[in-house]
Amino acid sequence: MQKRLGRYSNFFYALMRIVTGALFACHGAQKLFGVLGGQKQEAPLFVAAGVIEFGGGILIAVGLLTSIAAFIACGEMAVAYFKQHAPAGLWPIVNHGELAVLFCFVFLYIASRGSGILGIDSLLGKARR
Repeated sequence: MQKRLGRYSNFFYALMRIVTGALFACHGAQKLFGVLGGQKQEAPLFVAAGVIEFGGGILIAVGLLTSIAAFIACGEMAVAYFKQHAPAGLWPIVNHGELAVLFCFVFLYIASRGSGILGIDSLLGKARR
């Protein structure tokens, strides 16, 4: 399987980056604009989270300043996990923090790898390969 799919790994990475960034932007849109089934948030901490999620998600999805945006998003997800989820229990499956943990580690990976192909950074010659 790896021989067949491995030749497309750069494309699959780009697809993962685009989808993850777009989903993260949707979470920010919920907080900032009250759309997509969410409620507009007024508390400064949630507004800041919304800005990071919406803006960072878009940057990650289009592959612009990808490593920086992903590193900030990774940190935001770590804070979200420990502030919102961890007090309810040790395990993410128990405290409903699986998505925060998953986003955190995926963004850490994206931060380490950059935009890859299909990103604005790569078009500008700034992506690491």
